Amino acid sequence: MSLANFYREAMELNTIKDMEKRKIASETFFKKLNQTPLPEKFNWASEIFEGLHVKERGDQAALIWTDLETDAERKFTYAEMAENGNKFLNFIRNNGVLKGDNLYMLTPIVPETWFASLAGVKGGLVSVPTAAGMTEREIRFRFEAYKPNVIIALESLTDLVDDALKKANCEPKARIVLGVKEGWTPYSEIEKQSAEAEPADIGKDDVLFCFFTSGTTGLPKRVGHSAVSYPVGHLSTAVIQGLEPGDIHHNLSAPGWAKWAWSSFFAPLNLGATASGFAFTALNIQKYIEAIAKYKVNSFCAPPTAWRAFVGMDLSRYDFRSMKYSLSAGEPLNPEVIEQWKKATGTEIRDFYGQTESTAMIGNPPWMEGKMRFGSFGYPSSMYDVILVDDEGNEITEFGETGHIAVRLDNWRAIGLFQEYIDAPEQTRNAFTNNLYYTGDKASFDKDGYWWFVGRSDDVIKSSDYRVGPFEVESALVEHPAVMEAAVVGSPDPKRYQLVKAYVILAEGHRASSELALDLFKHTIGLLAKFKIPRIIEFVDELPKTISGKIRRVELREHEINRKKEKGESPDEYYYHQFPELSSRK
Repeated sequence: MSLANFYREAMELNTIKDMEKRKIASETFFKKLNQTPLPEKFNWASEIFEGLHVKERGDQAALIWTDLETDAERKFTYAEMAENGNKFLNFIRNNGVLKGDNLYMLTPIVPETWFASLAGVKGGLVSVPTAAGMTEREIRFRFEAYKPNVIIALESLTDLVDDALKKANCEPKARIVLGVKEGWTPYSEIEKQSAEAEPADIGKDDVLFCFFTSGTTGLPKRVGHSAVSYPVGHLSTAVIQGLEPGDIHHNLSAPGWAKWAWSSFFAPLNLGATASGFAFTALNIQKYIEAIAKYKVNSFCAPPTAWRAFVGMDLSRYDFRSMKYSLSAGEPLNPEVIEQWKKATGTEIRDFYGQTESTAMIGNPPWMEGKMRFGSFGYPSSMYDVILVDDEGNEITEFGETGHIAVRLDNWRAIGLFQEYIDAPEQTRNAFTNNLYYTGDKASFDKDGYWWFVGRSDDVIKSSDYRVGPFEVESALVEHPAVMEAAVVGSPDPKRYQLVKAYVILAEGHRASSELALDLFKHTIGLLAKFKIPRIIEFVDELPKTISGKIRRVELREHEINRKKEKGESPDEYYYHQFPELSSRK
């Protein structure tokens, strides 16, 4: 059975109106997909996007884009998307870019991000999405670790990129700019290329995507996804979301992160739906909701922080009659948020779970509406053999017991799992142990099979919709001459789930003060992306450590949880928001 037939089946599955029948059809579908040998060669762009969707729905909208600040608008059909992707691919090929080369995308929410992504898949390149908010230091680290062969970037980022390239001793084959910059090729030149391009010969295990993710004891890891793990794996995401052909789907997420590839690219474009993108500099929740209503969005996915902001508005002013599905990921939502959104739109916000290393693994599919338990993130997708295990790797079968979320591999290897941590065999071996893939997260399940998220097994901090590795923040802090040692953990926060908090031991000759705290905040602003900047700094005399000298962050986290419950404060604790000088750099 060809993979194209599975995409057709998924589209038919998601149109089943009887939700109990859809549930049964989903289980049957994934059982068959899990047992079907994958073809040795697979090019999603040519076989599915063009071979299926362009051929059968070429005149249907594939992308709707608007700029919320200028009201500019652009729309593209499936056929036009394919043509633009082909033009991009032809241009970079004419500049010597080959299958297997790295394509860095430092672009915001603009149609060209979709075009470049499509070209990368069709050409067999390794796409490296990179957030537009990265600092020169962070970009340079990426270039040194994984040299770029072609870069597309926003004009405002080109100076940072050029500096990083010089310091990393890199010379890409092509630099493409959205705008104008000396030494870069303006994107307008791509328009001169042919709208047809030959697909690359791509093996199913070829790595096509590299996502830099947060690490706990080292710098970011490189998650490598294959030619099938994202394009085919995201059928699990599309089924949990419930997307139908022709639906307009919107995802509030920025390019550069796996969530954008999940929900703004593969999930809708897998099933012949319409992706949408709303560009903005600073999130204006009123304009955002106005756009959701204006474009008659059928399916809307947003992080918990955004949902909390949206329900604080007067939602009765907007027409949500087109809304069928509402989705969230990141951390559990308050029941009152779900209730208020349902009252305004008639849809329940359904939570689901996955990682950069996977597609949607656990969630509340459409047939769970009306049956969800607030705070639960659903139950495992049939694409994955998800279990809970104890610290020794034994499966947990008793409900209510906390364990590690793991994917069992000996029955089948879930298609949506990543291929490897690129150039890091030891990290890959540590993740895949004893026929299990360890997610690094903990959960429990109740007697009725509902799963409940408990937290990270490691030290990664979840702040708003981002994950922050403490090592990067600690490394930035200790570069300041006043800092001898630093330990970074997540501090509980009702709005952002966790805030990045730094415990700092000062070097000899320095004393804790408001002035020094401000200087440290400013210091990290120059080195870290905004979401990684500490929001709390506490000066301490010592840190809890193991006998071998490792910082016990778990003890610091527990201390934070207990202190927040007791509403305790330290005289040597300083908050970012206390300093008006930083207010413009939130």
